[in-house]
Amino acid sequence: MTSDPTSAPTSAPSPSVPSAVYRLLAGTRSLRTLRLGDSLIDLKRRQFQGPQVALQDSFEAEWTGDPKARKVDFASDYPGAPMLSRGLVDRVGQERLERAGRLVPVRTPGPEPDDYALYVVEPLVDCVDTRRSAQPKKATGEMRKTIFRPEAVPAELPAFRVPQFPVGVCWTGWMRDLLDEILGGDLEARLLWSPEPSAAPHPDPRGL
Repeated sequence: MTSDPTSAPTSAPSPSVPSAVYRLLAGTRSLRTLRLGDSLIDLKRRQFQGPQVALQDSFEAEWTGDPKARKVDFASDYPGAPMLSRGLVDRVGQERLERAGRLVPVRTPGPEPDDYALYVVEPLVDCVDTRRSAQPKKATGEMRKTIFRPEAVPAELPAFRVPQFPVGVCWTGWMRDLLDEILGGDLEARLLWSPEPSAAPHPDPRGL
């Protein structure tokens, strides 16, 4: 894995307003990622219904991909369940991440379980320009095109969610830059929206 748990947390740029918004996932090279089992249903229920649904003390996940491939530190490609290695959490800074959610232990199979955490992002922020965005899919709320209201994007947070698609995590620009600095090609960043008119959003950031 690329992260060194003995390294000091990398400094992040100062958050700026307004902020670009991204979807982050594991890089496209041959890497092993983690997939939640049935507990994903419980996570989605909490994301849809809110804190009245109890959060589990831990989540069970299995590695996918070629067993000979390298395990990645940003280990989930599901939009609402980012899983981070302990080394990555240490470099980013646990307190920094916990400004927007909780880090819940992930249980992996085998005699020597890997040290990963599910990042449960809590803030649900009303910042989508619904008149200019694509119509959300009825079943999930996914939008092919999302336009944000610049003044409403929580640029001070590392990540957040939106009411239209509560099971997807949105990452702010400074956190994307920090993770890219640490992970390099192990991270894929798909631009959802930017306040810069010249920046072209990814044509299909949610993989619809």
